[in-house]
Amino acid sequence: MHSDAYVYTFGMTDEALREALRENDTGVLGLADEGRSYVVPVSYHYDGESVWLRLSDDGDSEKRAFIDTTTEASFLVYDVEETHSWSVLMRGALRRDDDAFGTNELRDQFSALRIFDEDIAEVQLAFFEFVPTEVTARRTD
Repeated sequence: MHSDAYVYTFGMTDEALREALRENDTGVLGLADEGRSYVVPVSYHYDGESVWLRLSDDGDSEKRAFIDTTTEASFLVYDVEETHSWSVLMRGALRRDDDAFGTNELRDQFSALRIFDEDIAEVQLAFFEFVPTEVTARRTD
């Protein structure tokens, strides 16, 4: 008989889930357009109640095109270390709210903006609240 290595996982408490979200700042956002999918790492901020995503847009963004067609997004935050791991997977809606992060103090809650081949002068920021309808949080012991 072939035996694969395995580790049991357990549900996370609400406090452990909140702590995991508070202590991290990058997750993976999953979007969809009919039969096509798009996933991208994004910076986020958890304020104790809401998960806020900061996205850049240079006016010709595939990411923004997928946001416009996605009715249910996924957001994943996780960590894997040698002795333990955890993950928080959320499904829900994205609600744009650029006014929520109008001040520099609030914008400083996010990690440094990662720019690829965009002209920084052309990049616009958009802020979204991720409104989960389903949350699955697992950890190893």
